Amino acid sequence: MTKLHIEAAEGSLPTFSLDVGSSKATAIYSDVDLQEKLMRELLRNPEVDLFDYKEGLYERLTVQDNIKFYNKWFGCRTTLPELLVMFQLQNCAKMPLRKCSPSQIRRVLYAKHYMSNAALNVFQEPIQGVDVLTINTFINMLKQMMEEKRNILVLVSSMEHALLLGDDAYHLQDSGLIHLETDAEEEQEIAKTSKQTSLTVEKLFKIPAKIDDKVILFDPTEIDYIESQEGKAFIVINGDAFPLDATLTEIEKKLELYGFYRCHRSYIVNLQKVREIITWSKNTYSLKINNKVQATIPLSRTKIQTIQEIFNLK
Repeated sequence: MTKLHIEAAEGSLPTFSLDVGSSKATAIYSDVDLQEKLMRELLRNPEVDLFDYKEGLYERLTVQDNIKFYNKWFGCRTTLPELLVMFQLQNCAKMPLRKCSPSQIRRVLYAKHYMSNAALNVFQEPIQGVDVLTINTFINMLKQMMEEKRNILVLVSSMEHALLLGDDAYHLQDSGLIHLETDAEEEQEIAKTSKQTSLTVEKLFKIPAKIDDKVILFDPTEIDYIESQEGKAFIVINGDAFPLDATLTEIEKKLELYGFYRCHRSYIVNLQKVREIITWSKNTYSLKINNKVQATIPLSRTKIQTIQEIFNLK
Protein backbone atom coordinates (compact mmCIF):
# COMPACT_ATOMS: atom_id res chain seq x y z
CA MET A 1 0.00 0.00 0.00
CA THR A 2 1.21 3.52 -0.83
CA LYS A 3 0.25 6.44 1.38
CA LEU A 4 -0.11 9.74 -0.45
CA HIS A 5 0.08 12.92 1.59
CA ILE A 6 -0.80 16.19 -0.12
CA GLU A 7 0.26 19.27 1.82
CA ALA A 8 -1.69 22.41 1.04
CA ALA A 9 0.09 25.35 -0.50
CA GLU A 10 -1.46 28.80 -0.30
CA GLY A 11 -4.18 29.13 -2.95
CA SER A 12 -3.65 25.55 -4.07
CA LEU A 13 -5.00 22.24 -2.76
CA PRO A 14 -6.49 21.24 0.58
CA THR A 15 -4.30 19.05 2.77
CA PHE A 16 -5.24 15.36 2.75
CA SER A 17 -3.81 11.88 3.11
CA LEU A 18 -4.92 8.89 1.09
CA ASP A 19 -4.03 5.20 1.15
CA VAL A 20 -3.71 3.79 -2.38
CA GLY A 21 -3.99 0.02 -1.94
CA SER A 22 -2.54 -2.66 -4.20
CA SER A 23 -5.72 -4.76 -4.27
CA LYS A 24 -8.04 -1.99 -5.44
CA ALA A 25 -8.20 0.99 -7.77
CA THR A 26 -8.63 4.41 -6.17
CA ALA A 27 -10.39 7.14 -8.16
CA ILE A 28 -10.50 10.88 -7.44
CA TYR A 29 -13.16 13.00 -9.13
CA SER A 30 -12.64 16.78 -9.28
CA ASP A 31 -12.96 19.76 -11.57
CA VAL A 32 -10.21 20.28 -14.15
CA ASP A 33 -8.40 23.05 -12.23
CA LEU A 34 -8.08 20.99 -9.04
CA GLN A 35 -7.07 17.97 -11.09
CA GLU A 36 -4.17 19.87 -12.66
CA LYS A 37 -3.04 21.14 -9.25
CA LEU A 38 -3.19 17.60 -7.87
CA MET A 39 -1.18 16.30 -10.82
CA ARG A 40 1.59 18.83 -10.17
CA GLU A 41 1.77 17.73 -6.54
CA LEU A 42 1.77 14.03 -7.43
CA LEU A 43 4.58 14.44 -9.95
CA ARG A 44 6.86 15.61 -7.16
CA ASN A 45 6.81 12.01 -5.96
CA PRO A 46 9.55 10.10 -7.84
CA GLU A 47 7.59 6.84 -7.45
CA VAL A 48 4.68 8.13 -9.56
CA ASP A 49 4.44 6.80 -13.11
CA LEU A 50 1.95 8.98 -14.99
CA PHE A 51 -0.02 7.49 -17.85
CA ASP A 52 0.74 9.76 -20.81
CA TYR A 53 -1.69 9.49 -23.71
CA LYS A 54 -0.19 12.33 -25.73
CA GLU A 55 3.26 11.08 -26.67
CA GLY A 56 5.72 8.21 -26.60
CA LEU A 57 4.73 6.11 -29.64
CA TYR A 58 6.26 5.78 -33.10
CA GLU A 59 3.71 6.73 -35.76
CA ARG A 60 5.63 5.18 -38.65
CA LEU A 61 5.84 1.79 -36.97
CA THR A 62 3.00 -0.71 -36.96
CA VAL A 63 1.00 -1.42 -33.83
CA GLN A 64 2.80 -4.71 -33.18
CA ASP A 65 6.22 -3.13 -33.79
CA ASN A 66 5.45 -0.47 -31.20
CA ILE A 67 4.39 -3.16 -28.74
CA LYS A 68 7.47 -5.25 -29.57
CA PHE A 69 9.81 -2.27 -29.06
CA TYR A 70 8.42 -1.36 -25.62
CA ASN A 71 8.15 -5.00 -24.60
CA LYS A 72 11.91 -5.27 -25.04
CA TRP A 73 12.57 -1.80 -23.62
CA PHE A 74 10.77 -2.53 -20.33
CA GLY A 75 11.80 -6.20 -20.16
CA CYS A 76 8.15 -7.27 -19.94
CA ARG A 77 7.61 -11.01 -19.53
CA THR A 78 4.22 -11.02 -21.24
CA THR A 79 4.58 -12.21 -24.84
CA LEU A 80 3.68 -10.11 -27.88
CA PRO A 81 0.68 -12.32 -28.90
CA GLU A 82 -0.66 -12.17 -25.34
CA LEU A 83 -0.36 -8.39 -25.25
CA LEU A 84 -2.12 -7.96 -28.60
CA VAL A 85 -5.06 -10.03 -27.37
CA MET A 86 -5.11 -8.43 -23.91
CA PHE A 87 -5.38 -4.95 -25.40
CA GLN A 88 -7.69 -5.89 -28.30
CA LEU A 89 -5.05 -5.03 -30.93
CA GLN A 90 -4.86 -8.29 -32.87
CA ASN A 91 -7.05 -6.97 -35.70
CA CYS A 92 -4.90 -3.88 -36.27
CA ALA A 93 -1.50 -5.36 -35.37
CA LYS A 94 0.02 -4.79 -38.82
CA MET A 95 -1.48 -1.33 -39.30
CA PRO A 96 0.85 1.71 -39.15
CA LEU A 97 0.06 3.68 -36.04
CA ARG A 98 -0.65 6.86 -38.03
CA LYS A 99 -3.62 5.09 -39.67
CA CYS A 100 -5.15 3.88 -36.42
CA SER A 101 -8.24 5.38 -34.79
CA PRO A 102 -7.91 7.39 -31.54
CA SER A 103 -9.34 4.46 -29.57
CA GLN A 104 -6.86 2.00 -31.11
CA ILE A 105 -3.98 4.36 -30.31
CA ARG A 106 -5.23 4.68 -26.73
CA ARG A 107 -5.16 0.87 -26.36
CA VAL A 108 -1.54 0.84 -27.59
CA LEU A 109 -0.75 3.44 -24.93
CA TYR A 110 -2.47 1.29 -22.30
CA ALA A 111 -0.21 -1.60 -23.36
CA LYS A 112 2.90 0.60 -23.16
CA HIS A 113 2.02 1.73 -19.65
CA TYR A 114 1.18 -1.80 -18.52
CA MET A 115 4.57 -3.07 -19.73
CA SER A 116 6.40 -0.42 -17.68
CA ASN A 117 5.49 -2.42 -14.54
CA ALA A 118 5.43 0.70 -12.37
CA ALA A 119 4.67 0.39 -8.66
CA LEU A 120 2.49 3.52 -8.39
CA ASN A 121 0.37 4.09 -11.51
CA VAL A 122 -1.49 7.38 -11.97
CA PHE A 123 -4.00 7.68 -14.82
CA GLN A 124 -5.39 11.09 -15.79
CA GLU A 125 -8.68 10.93 -17.76
CA PRO A 126 -7.81 7.48 -19.17
CA ILE A 127 -11.19 6.73 -20.83
CA GLN A 128 -12.19 10.18 -22.01
CA GLY A 129 -13.24 10.22 -25.68
CA VAL A 130 -12.80 6.51 -26.43
CA ASP A 131 -15.19 3.73 -27.51
CA VAL A 132 -16.82 1.03 -25.38
CA LEU A 133 -14.28 -1.63 -26.40
CA THR A 134 -11.43 0.59 -25.22
CA ILE A 135 -13.15 1.36 -21.91
CA ASN A 136 -13.62 -2.36 -21.28
CA THR A 137 -9.97 -2.95 -22.21
CA PHE A 138 -8.86 -0.38 -19.64
CA ILE A 139 -11.06 -1.92 -16.93
CA ASN A 140 -9.61 -5.37 -17.68
CA MET A 141 -6.09 -3.90 -17.48
CA LEU A 142 -6.86 -2.43 -14.05
CA LYS A 143 -8.09 -5.82 -12.89
CA GLN A 144 -4.87 -7.47 -14.10
CA MET A 145 -2.73 -4.80 -12.45
CA MET A 146 -4.57 -5.29 -9.16
CA GLU A 147 -3.87 -9.03 -9.37
CA GLU A 148 -0.20 -8.09 -9.76
CA LYS A 149 -0.42 -5.95 -6.59
CA ARG A 150 0.30 -2.67 -8.37
CA ASN A 151 -0.96 0.59 -6.83
CA ILE A 152 -3.49 2.46 -8.97
CA LEU A 153 -4.79 6.02 -8.77
CA VAL A 154 -7.25 7.33 -11.39
CA LEU A 155 -7.99 11.06 -11.77
CA VAL A 156 -11.20 12.01 -13.59
CA SER A 157 -13.50 15.01 -13.98
CA SER A 158 -16.66 12.85 -14.17
CA MET A 159 -18.32 11.28 -11.12
CA GLU A 160 -19.68 8.51 -13.37
CA HIS A 161 -16.12 7.61 -14.44
CA ALA A 162 -14.93 7.66 -10.82
CA LEU A 163 -17.67 5.23 -9.78
CA LEU A 164 -17.04 3.05 -12.84
CA LEU A 165 -13.26 2.77 -12.44
CA GLY A 166 -12.68 3.06 -8.71
CA ASP A 167 -13.12 0.44 -6.03
CA ASP A 168 -12.60 3.42 -3.74
CA ALA A 169 -13.89 6.75 -5.09
CA TYR A 170 -13.49 10.30 -3.76
CA HIS A 171 -14.56 13.82 -4.67
CA LEU A 172 -11.82 16.43 -4.30
CA GLN A 173 -13.02 19.96 -3.75
CA ASP A 174 -11.65 23.12 -2.15
CA SER A 175 -12.90 22.05 1.29
CA GLY A 176 -11.19 18.66 1.19
CA LEU A 177 -11.51 15.04 0.04
CA ILE A 178 -14.96 13.44 0.34
CA HIS A 179 -15.56 9.71 0.04
CA LEU A 180 -18.09 8.53 -2.57
CA GLU A 181 -20.00 5.31 -1.97
CA THR A 182 -19.28 2.64 -4.58
CA ASP A 183 -21.13 -0.51 -5.64
CA ALA A 184 -19.15 -2.74 -3.32
CA GLU A 185 -20.04 -0.65 -0.27
CA GLU A 186 -23.66 -0.34 -1.32
CA GLU A 187 -23.97 -4.12 -1.65
CA GLN A 188 -22.90 -4.53 1.97
CA GLU A 189 -25.81 -2.39 3.14
CA ILE A 190 -28.64 -3.47 0.85
CA ALA A 191 -30.67 -6.52 1.88
CA LYS A 192 -31.15 -9.16 -0.79
CA THR A 193 -34.76 -8.30 -1.50
CA SER A 194 -36.38 -7.19 -4.73
CA LYS A 195 -39.12 -4.63 -5.05
CA GLN A 196 -41.61 -4.17 -7.87
CA THR A 197 -41.71 -0.66 -9.31
CA SER A 198 -45.07 0.77 -10.29
CA LEU A 199 -45.14 2.99 -13.39
CA THR A 200 -48.71 4.18 -12.89
CA VAL A 201 -49.27 7.92 -13.11
CA GLU A 202 -51.81 8.99 -10.48
CA LYS A 203 -51.96 12.76 -10.42
CA LEU A 204 -50.43 16.00 -11.65
CA PHE A 205 -47.04 16.58 -10.09
CA LYS A 206 -44.35 19.22 -10.61
CA ILE A 207 -40.84 19.29 -9.18
CA PRO A 208 -39.62 22.70 -7.97
CA ALA A 209 -36.00 23.81 -8.42
CA LYS A 210 -34.53 27.10 -7.23
CA ILE A 211 -32.49 29.28 -9.60
CA ASP A 212 -31.33 32.46 -7.89
CA ASP A 213 -34.54 34.09 -6.63
CA LYS A 214 -36.81 32.12 -8.99
CA VAL A 215 -38.57 28.80 -8.57
CA ILE A 216 -38.92 26.72 -11.75
CA LEU A 217 -41.47 23.90 -11.91
CA PHE A 218 -40.37 20.88 -13.93
CA ASP A 219 -42.67 18.26 -15.37
CA PRO A 220 -41.28 14.78 -14.52
CA THR A 221 -41.26 13.89 -18.23
CA GLU A 222 -38.71 16.68 -18.87
CA ILE A 223 -36.16 15.25 -16.45
CA ASP A 224 -33.38 12.90 -17.58
CA TYR A 225 -32.19 11.97 -14.10
CA ILE A 226 -31.55 13.36 -10.63
CA GLU A 227 -28.03 13.30 -9.21
CA SER A 228 -26.76 13.71 -5.66
CA GLN A 229 -23.41 15.26 -4.77
CA GLU A 230 -22.35 15.84 -1.15
CA GLY A 231 -25.94 15.45 -0.01
CA LYS A 232 -27.34 18.00 -2.48
CA ALA A 233 -29.67 16.85 -5.26
CA PHE A 234 -29.70 18.25 -8.79
CA ILE A 235 -32.23 17.81 -11.59
CA VAL A 236 -30.36 17.12 -14.84
CA ILE A 237 -31.89 17.94 -18.25
CA ASN A 238 -29.70 17.66 -21.37
CA GLY A 239 -26.56 18.14 -19.30
CA ASP A 240 -27.86 21.21 -17.42
CA ALA A 241 -28.15 20.83 -13.64
CA PHE A 242 -30.74 22.59 -11.45
CA PRO A 243 -30.56 22.45 -7.63
CA LEU A 244 -33.41 20.60 -5.96
CA ASP A 245 -34.59 21.56 -2.48
CA ALA A 246 -34.89 17.92 -1.37
CA THR A 247 -32.75 14.82 -0.93
CA LEU A 248 -32.91 11.80 -3.23
CA THR A 249 -34.61 9.78 -0.52
CA GLU A 250 -37.30 12.44 -0.09
CA ILE A 251 -38.08 12.64 -3.81
CA GLU A 252 -37.65 8.94 -4.67
CA LYS A 253 -41.07 7.73 -3.50
CA LYS A 254 -42.93 10.52 -5.29
CA LEU A 255 -41.13 9.92 -8.57
CA GLU A 256 -41.64 6.13 -8.65
CA LEU A 257 -45.19 6.78 -9.81
CA TYR A 258 -43.84 8.64 -12.86
CA GLY A 259 -41.46 5.97 -14.12
CA PHE A 260 -38.35 6.92 -12.14
CA TYR A 261 -36.05 4.39 -10.50
CA ARG A 262 -33.20 4.64 -7.96
CA CYS A 263 -30.56 3.02 -10.16
CA HIS A 264 -27.66 3.95 -7.87
CA ARG A 265 -27.26 5.42 -4.42
CA SER A 266 -26.46 8.78 -6.05
CA TYR A 267 -28.87 8.65 -9.02
CA ILE A 268 -32.58 8.44 -9.81
CA VAL A 269 -33.23 7.86 -13.51
CA ASN A 270 -36.25 8.55 -15.69
CA LEU A 271 -36.76 5.07 -17.15
CA GLN A 272 -38.44 6.53 -20.25
CA LYS A 273 -35.13 8.25 -21.08
CA VAL A 274 -32.98 5.09 -20.92
CA ARG A 275 -31.67 4.23 -24.39
CA GLU A 276 -29.13 1.51 -23.56
CA ILE A 277 -27.87 -0.68 -20.71
CA ILE A 278 -24.07 -0.89 -20.98
CA THR A 279 -22.28 -3.87 -19.46
CA TRP A 280 -18.66 -3.16 -18.66
CA SER A 281 -16.05 -5.59 -17.40
CA LYS A 282 -15.85 -6.72 -13.73
CA ASN A 283 -19.67 -6.73 -13.48
CA THR A 284 -20.17 -2.98 -13.68
CA TYR A 285 -22.99 -1.30 -15.56
CA SER A 286 -24.12 2.09 -16.86
CA LEU A 287 -27.30 3.51 -18.37
CA LYS A 288 -27.09 5.61 -21.54
CA ILE A 289 -29.63 8.42 -21.53
CA ASN A 290 -31.51 9.43 -24.66
CA ASN A 291 -30.81 13.17 -24.57
CA LYS A 292 -28.79 15.72 -26.54
CA VAL A 293 -25.52 14.94 -24.74
CA GLN A 294 -26.03 11.13 -24.69
CA ALA A 295 -25.13 11.07 -21.00
CA THR A 296 -24.25 7.89 -19.13
CA ILE A 297 -24.91 7.29 -15.42
CA PRO A 298 -23.97 4.40 -13.11
CA LEU A 299 -26.21 1.38 -12.56
CA SER A 300 -25.50 -0.52 -9.35
CA ARG A 301 -24.89 -4.25 -9.53
CA THR A 302 -27.66 -4.68 -6.96
CA LYS A 303 -30.13 -2.97 -9.32
CA ILE A 304 -29.40 -4.74 -12.62
CA GLN A 305 -31.88 -7.58 -12.02
CA THR A 306 -34.73 -5.16 -11.25
CA ILE A 307 -33.92 -3.06 -14.35
CA GLN A 308 -33.98 -6.20 -16.50
CA GLU A 309 -37.37 -7.13 -15.05
CA ILE A 310 -38.76 -3.63 -15.62
CA PHE A 311 -37.76 -3.75 -19.29
CA ASN A 312 -38.79 -7.43 -19.67
CA LEU A 313 -35.24 -8.47 -20.53
CA LYS A 314 -35.34 -11.74 -18.58
